[in-house]
Amino acid sequence: MASAAFCLYLGLMTAAAQAPGTTVATSPTASSRLQQARQRSRQERPVAVPEGATAVRNVAYGSDPAQRFDAYLPADAHDAPVLFYVHGGGWANGDKTNPGIENKLGYWLPRGYAVLSANYPLVPARQPLAQAADIARAIAAAQARAGEWRLDARRFVMIGHSAGAHLVALLGANPSLLADAGARSPLGVVSLDSGALDVPMLMAQPRLPRLYTDAFGTDPAYWAAASPLHRLTPDALPMLLVCSSRRRFPISPCDEARKFARQAATFGATMQVLPENLSHGKINQHLGMPSAYTRSVSGYVDSLVKHDDQRGLPQLTP
Repeated sequence: MASAAFCLYLGLMTAAAQAPGTTVATSPTASSRLQQARQRSRQERPVAVPEGATAVRNVAYGSDPAQRFDAYLPADAHDAPVLFYVHGGGWANGDKTNPGIENKLGYWLPRGYAVLSANYPLVPARQPLAQAADIARAIAAAQARAGEWRLDARRFVMIGHSAGAHLVALLGANPSLLADAGARSPLGVVSLDSGALDVPMLMAQPRLPRLYTDAFGTDPAYWAAASPLHRLTPDALPMLLVCSSRRRFPISPCDEARKFARQAATFGATMQVLPENLSHGKINQHLGMPSAYTRSVSGYVDSLVKHDDQRGLPQLTP
């Protein structure tokens, strides 16, 4: 399960919130299950690729062993556009090979996209602002290798799930964070049920899983600095904010996404909100499977890339 530890923890904490007095945190069985899920989610696993595609594994973008990404290249790539994926896991768990990546490869590689999937140092070694900077460095490193892999450095689209959705939304809200790392701004962002768009509001909730305080600490100034809503600028990238209409804890991601889109509109930035009747985990796992949901996300990504084609870039295979 993608972001297994976060999804399990969120499920346990939601149960506790719905049944006051339940002592989820003190249950040995629940604690053991959570620890096992955390360990599994951090383990690299083999990833199957479609026939004809190529996998370039564990490309370094820094000296830390966690500063690695995998590049999955389509057959006969030529100036291929890039979907740059960032995994979730509550900022403290997860891996670039978590289940769910195969569905994305199976859908986008045959359509002429490359898919890159990045790791980053996890909490407590690195907090979210530093993790976002790591992702920016990974994008810069991938763009520097674009010619070697026959990719188009001008046509990157960032996509992330959960904590990874927070990181790509933060970079998209304030692209200067990308420029600081030497990266060219991607064309846009797909945020899959973000773990946090308005961090100060999130941290003010009366019942909050510990993973959020582990990630963001107790300093309100840091909360604002790491909050996509509070880092919005007129240069913000276009975003598709996918949100689970089922989830309500610790906040409603769809309410948060709509608030983010309204604030972005005051800067003239274009955001779209896509509610989905799927769980937090399945929003990531099901993307790439045949569905109206996949077609909606794919259509948005294509619109970013093909709009850029109007400037003379190569057309995608239909």
